[in-house]
Amino acid sequence: MHPHRSSLARRWAVRASALVTAAVACLATWAGPASAHGSIVDPANRNYSCYVRWGSDFQNPAMAQQDPMCWQAWQDNPLAMWNYMSLYRNGLGGNFQAGIPDGQLCSGGRADNGSYKSMDTVGNWKATDIGNSFTVNLRDLANHGADYLLVYITRPGFDPTTQAIKWSDLQLLTKTGRFSPGQNYTVNLNTSGRTGRAVVYTIWQASHMDQAFFFCSDVNFVR
Repeated sequence: MHPHRSSLARRWAVRASALVTAAVACLATWAGPASAHGSIVDPANRNYSCYVRWGSDFQNPAMAQQDPMCWQAWQDNPLAMWNYMSLYRNGLGGNFQAGIPDGQLCSGGRADNGSYKSMDTVGNWKATDIGNSFTVNLRDLANHGADYLLVYITRPGFDPTTQAIKWSDLQLLTKTGRFSPGQNYTVNLNTSGRTGRAVVYTIWQASHMDQAFFFCSDVNFVR
């Protein structure tokens, strides 16, 4: 091979290798934090639910028609979707209503900096069918443990497809006791006479530090 062409080929090979390395590093940055914390897997919270359906195909334009709420979330900030397990706040000391404004409950008050603001978008999020007796399942891949879980349900008459969630829209279903560090925490819950759409709002106060996670799970009560 001509010396000039050989040198050019080597430079292109080095450049291609650098691009591949950068791409892998980028993916690692996106995927890493998602495995570091936890999420409500049933009934799935908003960004986890979108990740399950579209994580391997998040650039598919068909999502805009088939799953518009997930589409707006992926378009707004793909990193927040890949990091679906990292929707948390530090140092709130259990004073959640003071730290999270009305209308920002699903983003855990992390809407102003844009990171998870799409979780607060009002609309017809895909919902999980449940009965009046149902179970909330938290997956804790970091083995943080829990000081407690707070599980709320939006009050009867509240329509999450047209209304932003305020603290006054929530009814507390339970405050659990402690969970020792593990990977799955289950809470059995009961309501009465509920039908139609609602949001289950779960707060996980982790035990390893003052770190609280926030999850909006869209549900549809069926009999």
